[in-house]
Amino acid sequence: MMITTIVFDLDGTLLDRDASLLRFVRDQYDRLSFHASAVDKELYVKRFVELDRRGYVWKDQVYQQLVVEFGLPLPWEELLADYISGFQHHCVGFPNLHEALGGLKSRGLKLGLISNGYGEFQFNNIRGLGIEHYFDIVVISEWEGLRKPDPRIFNNTLHRLESKSEESIYVGDHPVNDITASRDVGMKGIWKRDLYYDRNFARDGEIGDLIEIMDFIEN
Repeated sequence: MMITTIVFDLDGTLLDRDASLLRFVRDQYDRLSFHASAVDKELYVKRFVELDRRGYVWKDQVYQQLVVEFGLPLPWEELLADYISGFQHHCVGFPNLHEALGGLKSRGLKLGLISNGYGEFQFNNIRGLGIEHYFDIVVISEWEGLRKPDPRIFNNTLHRLESKSEESIYVGDHPVNDITASRDVGMKGIWKRDLYYDRNFARDGEIGDLIEIMDFIEN
């Protein structure tokens, strides 16, 4: 069966969220002069990353906790607004991001993206990476009213792409939300390796570098 369609996850797959978050938090600290309140920069950054829990805790909760713990001189609402407007300017893609997406596009494949998260925020991050033009469809859970691993978000995306699941690949880093969920609707699930997760789950392949996806297409 020939592959016609590749659908990607965003955070941890195309967007190096860990590197992007560190860039943003350090920049926010410098701009907002937390050091004037005797807040140690690296301790603050470390605590932010802990509370963020790899993006699974929304930042309203993170900032409310940080304001209390560090006695920050700014209200959490102001910090959150700065995060929402500013994160996109610190987005870092994984190596070979444009080479992989451009290579797939040049082969005539249909490309999609499914991401859990807030619509405008996530789409601004896609713009921040400069990759929006590669995709035939971008699906974000808030706008869709559905979240991965719900099979409907995958099926709806494939329907709009006019693609069959058995001709489609999903590439993501989360074993359940990305790989198991996409395989359950008949797609091939390719894992973007993340050592944070236990490797004990079924998948159709795995990649360390995005450019390796080309091998699956050519073979």
